[in-house]
Amino acid sequence: MTLEFRVNGRIGKPVAEVFDAVVNPAKLSGYFTTVGGASAPLAEGTTVTWWGMAPVVVEKVEKDALIVLRWDAMVEEGEAPYKTRVEMRFQPLEDGGTMVTIAETGWRDNARGQKSSYMNCEGWSQMLACMKAYLEYGINLREGYYPSEMQGVVTAEQQDFV
Repeated sequence: MTLEFRVNGRIGKPVAEVFDAVVNPAKLSGYFTTVGGASAPLAEGTTVTWWGMAPVVVEKVEKDALIVLRWDAMVEEGEAPYKTRVEMRFQPLEDGGTMVTIAETGWRDNARGQKSSYMNCEGWSQMLACMKAYLEYGINLREGYYPSEMQGVVTAEQQDFV
């Protein structure tokens, strides 16, 4: 079985503004990487840190169109580490909005890979909802969403989707 998913959502803002909300660390930290932030802009060939703990390898950036990154998959104790691949596409819509599609692939075909893929699907869906609220209404939906975020601590289970 191939473990992969694709989520998408319409953001009622122009593609340049939506794209910037992902690559710009100050904006990304305002709605998604709220605890620990984002260490730097997403630029091709760099590695940035999200949430003060998750290294994100930026493989490809096409301005206002595409971001491809890799990051660590959660593994069982003793299992060799590996990375999954995340692809974000930004499509301008006729009404001036943007369709954002996020796909993640590359989990191992085991119970931990399956669980992690489900958790990341949930996390990316939340990211799109949070981005919409942040860009369209100036609201940070993640503030206080996870009990550990109120204390500034992220549990091992939450690392899959924070």
